[in-house]
Amino acid sequence: MDKTLLSGSTALLVLKLLEEGDKYGYQMIEELRRRSDDTFSLKAGTLYPLLHSLEQKGYITAWEENSDSARPRRYYHLTDAGKAQLAEKETEWRTYAGAMLRVLEGGACLA
Repeated sequence: MDKTLLSGSTALLVLKLLEEGDKYGYQMIEELRRRSDDTFSLKAGTLYPLLHSLEQKGYITAWEENSDSARPRRYYHLTDAGKAQLAEKETEWRTYAGAMLRVLEGGACLA
C-alpha cells in the first residue's frame, strides 16, 4: 500500500486508540496492525515522534508504570483537548472518505 495514503492519518488513528483507554507505544503499534489486517504497520521511529508531538500540543499526556520488564512502561492518555481534536479530525476524515467514495463509485450529482 502507498504509504503516502497514511500520511496525515496516523494522528487520527492514535487518538482513536487512546479514546478507548490508556495504552503504551508497542501496544498501539500491535493494535493498529491487528485491527487493520496489517495495513497499518507503524514503526517505533514513526510512532514515538508523533506521540511526542501530540503531547506537546496538549492532546495527550504520558505517565510511567513499572512492568515485568527492566524499564517502566510509558502509557499515554487522551486529554479533553485530544478528544475535541479527535472529533474534529473524525468529521474531516468522514467527509473526505465519503466524497472520495462518491467519486470512485460514479457519485450522485446534486444539480
